[in-house]
Amino acid sequence: MHPQPVEPSSTPRSAAPARVRYLHQLAAARVTAARPRSEQQIADIVRVTVDDEVDTRTFAAIVTDVSDDLRR
Repeated sequence: MHPQPVEPSSTPRSAAPARVRYLHQLAAARVTAARPRSEQQIADIVRVTVDDEVDTRTFAAIVTDVSDDLRR
């Protein structure tokens, strides 16, 4: 079986603002429901939620934002 060629996207997935907002809201809801006790647990929940759909900076921004919301 030969691997199928993957065509690169012309824009990164994190460039779709509506999708990033949706993933951010979903991650925030999951974090709130799980009530994590550490930043690492928050990052793990966000990582599972966003998978490979956002770049590293966007991932870090979501983790920071969700962490800040949880502390309030």
